[in-house]
Amino acid sequence: MFQDEIVEEIHRIREEYSRSFNHDLKAIFADLQKQQAESGREVVTLSRKRGLTTRWSGRARDLGEDAKETSRRST
Repeated sequence: MFQDEIVEEIHRIREEYSRSFNHDLKAIFADLQKQQAESGREVVTLSRKRGLTTRWSGRARDLGEDAKETSRRST
């Protein structure tokens, strides 16, 4: 079976990093948050914007008053 050197290296580094925290997920998460804060990079949330739904969801009320009027006219 083919073994990719890059993938193997990533697995090795990940295992070493996890081992350095005794595989404690809370400690790993805290370290990653610290690294993020120290990086100075802007953190962007890509979650769905409130009030938007898909056209076919049947939840026009979430889209606002304009959507209600449009849905009434189209039916």
